[in-house]
Formats: sequence, C-alpha cells, structure tokens
Amino acid sequence: MAPLLVPLAAGRTPSLVAHWMGSSLLLPVGRRMGPPRSQKNKARIRSCAICTENSRKCSDTKKFSDLHQISWSSILSVLNVGRKQISRAIAVILMFMQITLPLPMSYGDLEFLYYANAVLYSPDTKVPRTGELALRKAIPANRNMKAIQDSLEDISYLLRIPQRKPYGTMESDVKKALKIATEEKDLILTSIPGELKEKGSALYSSLIDGKGGLQTLIASIKENDPDRVSVALASSLDTLAQLELLQAPGLSFLLPEQYLKYPRLTGRGTVEITIEKVDGNTFPPIAGSEPKSTATIQVILDGYSAPLTSGNFAKLVTDGAYDGAKLKCDSQAILSDNELVNYGYAVPLEVMPSGQFEPLYKTTLSVQDGELPVLPLSVYGAVAMAHNMDSEEYSSPSQFFFYLYDKRNSGLGGLSFDEGQFSVFGYTVRGKEILPQIKTGDIIKSAKLVQGQDRLILPEATTISGGYIERSYYIWIVQKFPN
Repeated sequence: MAPLLVPLAAGRTPSLVAHWMGSSLLLPVGRRMGPPRSQKNKARIRSCAICTENSRKCSDTKKFSDLHQISWSSILSVLNVGRKQISRAIAVILMFMQITLPLPMSYGDLEFLYYANAVLYSPDTKVPRTGELALRKAIPANRNMKAIQDSLEDISYLLRIPQRKPYGTMESDVKKALKIATEEKDLILTSIPGELKEKGSALYSSLIDGKGGLQTLIASIKENDPDRVSVALASSLDTLAQLELLQAPGLSFLLPEQYLKYPRLTGRGTVEITIEKVDGNTFPPIAGSEPKSTATIQVILDGYSAPLTSGNFAKLVTDGAYDGAKLKCDSQAILSDNELVNYGYAVPLEVMPSGQFEPLYKTTLSVQDGELPVLPLSVYGAVAMAHNMDSEEYSSPSQFFFYLYDKRNSGLGGLSFDEGQFSVFGYTVRGKEILPQIKTGDIIKSAKLVQGQDRLILPEATTISGGYIERSYYIWIVQKFPN
C-alpha cells in the first residue's frame, strides 16, 4: 500500500505522519531538503510512535501529546520495521518538500525544469495572448515553415520563465530552426508562386543572415540578454510570417457548397478605421503631437480561418456601411451600431478549432473539454461579430465589436468566459491604445479596406445548377466556353 502523508501540528516541531500497513510513523519536517546524511542526523528525530489498535481507543488530544513522550527504545523499534518502509517514508517526504518549498534539487538548466513545466503547460499559455501571435499561427504554410515557427515560438514561452532563463534550450531551438531552413531551402522556395519567387528569395536570405535573422538571434542568446533576445526573436518571427504568407495563396480547404453564396476573403486583408470624437472632445496627444478629434485603428482580417465572416465584413467596409456608424461601449467591448439596414449577410457562426484544417459552422467550442479556437477571443483588441438577434447559430449581418480582454474578468487559465462562442475574424494590430479612450456616442468616421481587395470574392448573381459560383470561376467558365 502506498504511504499517505498527513500534516500534524503538535508541539514545536512541524511534523508529518506517514501511514502505511496499518501503522503510523511521526517524522519531523526540517528545513533541509532530502534524507538525513548520516546516522547522527537520523538521531535528531525527536519523537515517533506506532499507532496500534489499542491506541485508537484513546482520545485524539492524548494520543498526539503522547507521541512526543515515546522513549528511545520505541524509536529503535520503529526504525527496525524494515529498510523498505523507511525508504518509502523518505521518498514521500522528499516529494512533499519539493512541491511545497521553492528550492531547486539540481543545477544548470535542469534546476528550473519544474518552473518551465508550470509555465509551458498551464492553460494560460495554450492560447496566443497577442493578435500578432494568433495571426502567425493561423497561416496555412507548409510543414517545414511550421516546424521552424514552432521552434521559434517555444522561445517566446521560455522567456516567460521566472528567475534564470534556459538560454541553452533557446539556442538549441534556434539551431534546430536554422538547420531546417538550410536543409529544406529548395522545398521552402518552390512552394512560393512564380511571380513571388524574387520576393521570397529576399525574405529567405533575410531570415537566415539578415540583421534580424536567425544568426542574429543566436548571438543575442549567447549574450544572455532577455531584452535583446526578445527584439531579435520578434524580427525573425515577422520575417518568417511574411515568407509563410507567400506560401498561402488561398484557402487550404473547400467551403461547403451551401456557403458559396456568401462573400469570402481567401487570405488576409487590412482595414483602417478612423474614429471621431463627438461634442468637441479629443484624443490625448501621442508623442508630442497636438490633440486631435480623430484617431486611426488598423485591423488585420484573417480569411484563412474565418473566410465567410471576414469576407462579409470586408464587403461591408467597401460598401461604406460603417461610415458614420455610432459606437457603444461597456467594460469589455466596443460595439458598432446594430441598426444598419439592408447591409450584410446573416453568416453562420464560424469558428476554426485549433489543430483542425477547416472551420466549424453553427457550432460553438467547449473550452472546458479542451477545445480552443485558432483565433481566440481572449486577446485585447480581438474583432468579432455579434450574435444574430434571431439565432445564436448565426452572426449579426453587420454588428461587430472590439473585445477589451481583461484577465481579471476571465475564467480558468485566463480564458474569456465567452471563448469559442463568437466568430472572431481579426485583431487590432495598430492603435490598441486608442480603444480604451473610445466612449459611447463616438462614431466611425470612415472604414477602408487598404489591403486584400484581390482576396475578396463576391458571389455572382448568376446561378448554375441551383447554386451560386464564385465570380472568378464564372469569368473563367465564360472565357473557356464562350458559347
């Protein structure tokens, strides 16, 4: 039977009672970790006793007080119960003390293994905490690029480890990424479309030997400077993301036929939203500039993970639907006006689970069961569509919101209570500091799709075999078969 360790507050010495085989051994808990190193130290055990069947008839108070008055002959009799039982008790004590005392039991990087595990495998680190990280993870690049990205993203988590940083592990991760990048160069570059080959080659060279490339990152790690490592890592990841985007010319999955009637974004898009203060108020000045009544927010739309939702939003922007729309604020969100008439599509709820290759429709995720989205809501500045007023299986045709994530108002693992319940389709990447300054009554002066027009596919009004077809496919068919 495995021993059971029970704390006992008796006398001046903190004690533990280890139970096994119907007996109880009272052992003191000292400050030193590990077993006594000599027979002399073993003799420091002040009191112990075997609790027999007869002792159970005594009162609890008398039993615990008598434990400190046992003779040395009783101590010797207990120690003779067997070396195996004593070893078990010591092992249990070691495990208990290692959990409760913040003292390393070995040296080098291994001494922080337990801290690393606590950080790397807690629920809080399974979800990207910035829009930039979430957008990088959502790019459907080839497996070689994803292997490089995974190695570099691990360093971001390692930098969170308190006390001493495991720089040796960081260096190994970068060298692993560098090895993949050099050995798989041909496969990486051949996956880029021909018209983008020149740009891809330049980005590849920058990733390997550029000023913010992998070689620079290794040099920063060797200096054991976490700030320089963080800057160099951000530069390498940014270059890597640009290279991955060249490898992803469109969606990596086929949309269900019934959803081809909706607008869709088959990649990334960038929207600039200009917010205007009302009643003569202004935004605080930035970097010594004059206070202004307007401020601009930049949002990246992710059509790779939410093609229908981001496509509908992009079409609304190009139609000017949000120009002049009023904003409403509460403690956790900034919502657009929900009274836009004759605009937008009632797009089904669209959430792509992490580890999957296509979104789920009309289905929410169960975070309690470990389901997490590729585009999490638990990020400050996340952009999502509100629910449809008639059914939560659909999103609102036009009402969207900026989510003001606050860990203090979140659940287990720092996740929002609404995680996996809304169609998140993008993130605020510039102007996040403006969001808390927006007040109810402020308006969207203008919203413009500045990048991604070529990725926006609008449904063609013509119907073939009872279903809508993409405009690009329709044009191709007309050109191929003019009659």
